[in-house]
Amino acid sequence: MGEQQSSLPVVIIGAGIVGAATGYFLARAGVAVRLLDAAAPASGATGAADGAVSVGSKQPGPMMDMARAGTALYRELAEEGLLRDLFHTRPTFFVAKSASEAEVLTAHAQALRAAGSSVVWLNRDSIARRLPSLCTDAVGVLEVENEGHAVGYSIVSRLIAAAGLRVDRCASVSALAWDRASGHVGGVRIGDQIVAASAVVVAAGGGAGALIDLPDVSRPRRGQQLVTERAPVLNASLPGSVLSASYLLSKKTDGTRSASRGYGVVIDPLQTGQFLIGSTREDGQTNRDNDIEAIAHLAATAREMMPALGGLRIIRCFAGVRTAMCDGLPMVGRLKGIDNLYVAAGFEGDGICLGPLTGKIIANLVQGREPGFDISAFDPNRFAGERIAA
Repeated sequence: MGEQQSSLPVVIIGAGIVGAATGYFLARAGVAVRLLDAAAPASGATGAADGAVSVGSKQPGPMMDMARAGTALYRELAEEGLLRDLFHTRPTFFVAKSASEAEVLTAHAQALRAAGSSVVWLNRDSIARRLPSLCTDAVGVLEVENEGHAVGYSIVSRLIAAAGLRVDRCASVSALAWDRASGHVGGVRIGDQIVAASAVVVAAGGGAGALIDLPDVSRPRRGQQLVTERAPVLNASLPGSVLSASYLLSKKTDGTRSASRGYGVVIDPLQTGQFLIGSTREDGQTNRDNDIEAIAHLAATAREMMPALGGLRIIRCFAGVRTAMCDGLPMVGRLKGIDNLYVAAGFEGDGICLGPLTGKIIANLVQGREPGFDISAFDPNRFAGERIAA
């Protein structure tokens, strides 16, 4: 950043977990930050996430590698004290109810081992001992050790408070403000005003593409979830989240548009003694409404996997809208030819796991440092000049 620009703040658009983490790492390095959000902190996908900090739920390749690094950073931040009471280590269990699903999990276990994760295959006898509340017709369970859980809005609140950041709420950015003389971004437009900036980080989720002139490379994808009443004894019998093998299969679609509603069932034991059950994958849906068909399907499928859930009441349903990139990979990096414009968006349901690491990466880039992780697969410039998503 130039001498004149250095007196201006880095403006971050979006106060979800990625934007808040970016602000935290920049502020910790002594960089002035102005954090903006169209509504309020964690009011988008971050606030409607399941909280999984999981390597096991990622597809092999760059996403799995980044999740490994992201989970390691959570542990580091917890050990430092920043996230000590907010990040909880636990395993993730993937359930196969047929021979074909067992084959999927066997292949996934090999990929996880290759990436450095510790996994254990549970047969029928060990399933009964490890997961006594699970259905009796599971043919196998893949246990991924040393995963974790973090509540997104709690992480955002902690990062903002620890960095001493002030969030400009209800600050909807309509466009970037260009400095025509230099070709750099001079700030952002909010209504009739321009907020000057030394650099701009676009972490605005679904609004990111339009701001960087790539509106057609992402699409909204709604996820509906439900929460049960408290059941402490049953909750304690489940040492980690339980996912159907179909969850992995649903993610294999990457960014391909689907006209049908997809399901990938997750049973998540919360610290409150409740269970979070999700989730649908609905392309093109931008509303946050629930419908009885989706909730009934999720409840019935969860009950099949864990029969005792059938005795619990559903006390809350909610939906979140996530941003899915057309190739299944987020955008993380600097825009080519513009040395003070950065983007970090398109994580769909993986933002909680990857948010702190992404914030650290972007903060490094803004300061002219090496990112600290290979982000070549996530380069936003891979979409330059293209209109990929219909």
